[in-house]
Amino acid sequence: MNLSHIEHIGIAVNNIEEAKTFFEDVLGLKCYAVEEVKDQKVKTAFFKIGQTKIELLEATSDESPVAKFIAKKGQGIHHIAFATDDVNKSLKEAEEKGIKLIDKQARKGAENLNIGFLHPKSTFGVLTELCGK
Repeated sequence: MNLSHIEHIGIAVNNIEEAKTFFEDVLGLKCYAVEEVKDQKVKTAFFKIGQTKIELLEATSDESPVAKFIAKKGQGIHHIAFATDDVNKSLKEAEEKGIKLIDKQARKGAENLNIGFLHPKSTFGVLTELCGK
């Protein structure tokens, strides 16, 4: 698996506008993009610090995985995403090493990235995303 850096950290929030205030007014970061990913039933907002991004995630439906996460665990860190040069190859390598996958094949995510998730039951409770161009 050829990982280059932490691409982003996803944070589940009830309200992006409220959360943006903290990241902008308190931490001094600038939101550079807000996007809805309809098939994942989520609205995202992105901030960059160094080479890493912070992705705020707000559910757009009660059926969203993010809504279910917040209902079960509350607001907070939802996932960590690692950049890879080939998401499908990385997913296959992880599966070959016994890791349970949520996604067998890459799919489109925010910022037009290809994404795939590893199941937290195989990753010490941390939902892990692999992403790349």
